[in-house]
Amino acid sequence: MNTKLHLLSILFVCIFPIEAQQVIKLWESNPPVSNNITAPENNKDHWITNVSEAELTIYLPPKELNTQKAVVVCPGGGYAGLASMHEGVQVAEWLNKQGIAAFVLKYRMPNKHKSVPLDDAWQAMRHVRERATEYNVRPDKIGIAGFSAGGHLASTVSTHFAPTGTSTRPDFSILFYPVITMDIATHGGSKTNLLGDNPSISDLHLFSNEKQVNNTTPPTILLLSDDDKVVLPENSTRYYDALKKNDIKATMYIFPEGGHGWGLRSDFRFHKEMTTLLASWLKDI
Repeated sequence: MNTKLHLLSILFVCIFPIEAQQVIKLWESNPPVSNNITAPENNKDHWITNVSEAELTIYLPPKELNTQKAVVVCPGGGYAGLASMHEGVQVAEWLNKQGIAAFVLKYRMPNKHKSVPLDDAWQAMRHVRERATEYNVRPDKIGIAGFSAGGHLASTVSTHFAPTGTSTRPDFSILFYPVITMDIATHGGSKTNLLGDNPSISDLHLFSNEKQVNNTTPPTILLLSDDDKVVLPENSTRYYDALKKNDIKATMYIFPEGGHGWGLRSDFRFHKEMTTLLASWLKDI
C-alpha cells in the first residue's frame, strides 16, 4: 500500500467516526430454541436487557486499511444484559482502525435456556463465513471476541462446534476477563442465568470450557486484571493452562490493576499498553 495513502486513511478514520453500516436479524424464522422472554427489550445507557431477538451489527473498515480479518464481538453482562458500548461499539470502532471487520452480536439472554446464546453465536459465525466475499474478509481469518460472560460465550464457541453445516469454529479467540469455568471459581450470576438454579453435573462439566479444550481449539489471547474480584483470574489461568497442555498457541496479559469490565474504555489505566499488545497480536495472527 502507498504510504501516503495509508496515512491519509488513518487520518480519515480518526477525524470521521466509524459508524455501523448495517444491522441484520440473525434468524430469518424462529431460532432453534426460544428463551421465553416476553418483556420488551430495554436499552438504557447502553445496557440492553430482555434481549429476545438476536441481531448482528456490521462495521466494515475502510478499503485502504482492510486486512481481510473479521471478529464477531460478544459483549458481556452476566448473561442478564449486554454492555453494548465499551464492550461492543467501541470495540468495533477500534477493530476497524486496525483494518479488521467487526460484527457486534446482540445475542439473546438465556433466561436459563442454556443453548440460546450458543445458537446465536454459531449463527453469527455462519453468517460471516458464508458471506465472506461480500464483506471482503477471508473465511479462514474469522475470530471471536468476548468480555466477561461474553467471554464465556466466546470460549464456548471456541470449544463447542456445530455438528453440521458451515463451520462455526473461530480461527482465533480474544477473551477479556472471561468467565470460563462453572465450578467454584465461576461468576455466580452468569452460571445461574445460563444453567438455572440446579444445573446437572453434566452441564457443569460441559460448560466449564477449560475442560473442553482440545487440539482443535483456536489460538487465543486473554486479557485481564490481577485485582478482578468479579470474575476471578483463575478462570483465565485455567483456560491458558488447558491451551498449553493441548499445544495451542496462547498469550495472556494480566495487568496489575483495573478490576473488572474495562473493555475499550480509555480511562482504564493500561488502555494504551493493552491496545498496543492486542494490535500486535492481531497483526501476527
